[in-house]
Amino acid sequence: MVDTKRRRSLMICSCLTSAFILSAVLLVGSALLLTNYNHKQSHVGLQTIGVVNTTTFQTPCEVCEEFSSSIFAPLREKGTIIFCCFFLIGFLANVDVRYRINACLMEVRHCLEVLLLELLIWKCGSYGALPKKKNSKSPMNLLAIAVGLKQKGNVDQIVKKFPPAQFVVMLFHYDGKVDGWKDLEWSSSAIHVSAINQTKWWFAKRFLHPDVVSEYAYIFLWDEDIGVENFRVGRYLSIIKEEGLQISQPAIDPDKSEVHHKITSREKRLKVHRRAVNLRGTGRRCYENSTEPPCTGWVEMMAPVFSRASWRCAWYMIQNDLIHAWGLDFQLGYCAQGNRTANIGIVDSEYVVHYGLPTLGGSAVNKTSEVQGQASKHGTSPDKGSMVPSTSHPSDDRDAVRKRSYAELEIFKNRWKKAVREDKCWSNPFQ
Repeated sequence: MVDTKRRRSLMICSCLTSAFILSAVLLVGSALLLTNYNHKQSHVGLQTIGVVNTTTFQTPCEVCEEFSSSIFAPLREKGTIIFCCFFLIGFLANVDVRYRINACLMEVRHCLEVLLLELLIWKCGSYGALPKKKNSKSPMNLLAIAVGLKQKGNVDQIVKKFPPAQFVVMLFHYDGKVDGWKDLEWSSSAIHVSAINQTKWWFAKRFLHPDVVSEYAYIFLWDEDIGVENFRVGRYLSIIKEEGLQISQPAIDPDKSEVHHKITSREKRLKVHRRAVNLRGTGRRCYENSTEPPCTGWVEMMAPVFSRASWRCAWYMIQNDLIHAWGLDFQLGYCAQGNRTANIGIVDSEYVVHYGLPTLGGSAVNKTSEVQGQASKHGTSPDKGSMVPSTSHPSDDRDAVRKRSYAELEIFKNRWKKAVREDKCWSNPFQ
């Protein structure tokens, strides 16, 4: 027994020594690579909406693909993670500050960071060995929610609707209070990511790269203020598969929710609907023959559900420096894997309540009493911080968040127009 432990210790030490030597070699090599790449990068054009074009030279992600195939693939087969870590850390450290402002090299850094995230968080088993994949009849799905401790009770109710045999749960803690969730029975099996005062889409851009979440059939990217009393996720999955919906959302109960667009409002007699008619009242006019969002081919951003293929497209539309993702919903039709009027829809039979709680920047007093009434109506105690925002006076911070959201909307729209104007090869499939 003692001899076995000694051999294991010697083997680990030997691996560590080899890893240090190899990482030192790669540290020097990566500097030479960057110098060579910097010479070539002037020939690379970067479009605004996350697309890199090039003629004869490699794109940054092609460089990453070479790294992945030539270096990481054999290491993955051997289950060796330590070497990969040293290589990535050495490479990233070698990116000089003056190079970091270059968009192409930042793409290289991003690709490598994704690989590091995949290796260290998602794929690693004990002692750095890759766990064997379990044989399952159906692929897993992902539930990702941006959460604050004040909405703990409601988030608990949401998560309990998603069976662990079918879903991995990922919580984005925008208040940094991760330890406050430890008493929930499912918390230890969830993935927790913390960053102060960040939004759901900020987290999604950094931690839900399509390659990292490629094992999940569907991605539920939800807000924390969703009431799920009338929602059955198993039935929901069956419906969207049957209807061929690539992007979807549960309908919103109009009697108990804030409804911003008529298309999201529940139609009681339907199982699914894909368009709305709005001839009077507030909001954009929608007719039977309307073909553009939000009249058809549209979901709201509080509770979207993406297929694997549609998420790969949508992720690249999310702007790295715009944290609220305003305007993205009007362009999701391009990610519908075909006809957006057919492949995007609202599921009426499995519906939710949207409480519309402002989180970042605080909340207004008049919102508190409204939500308290809804909480008691649905049997959730506001004293536990489940659905009730802070009772502070209207905040300048909240106004700042709203102003920034509108500013980002204009930025996104302008970037989209610029990308369309400059990309001579792109044609609008919906015109």
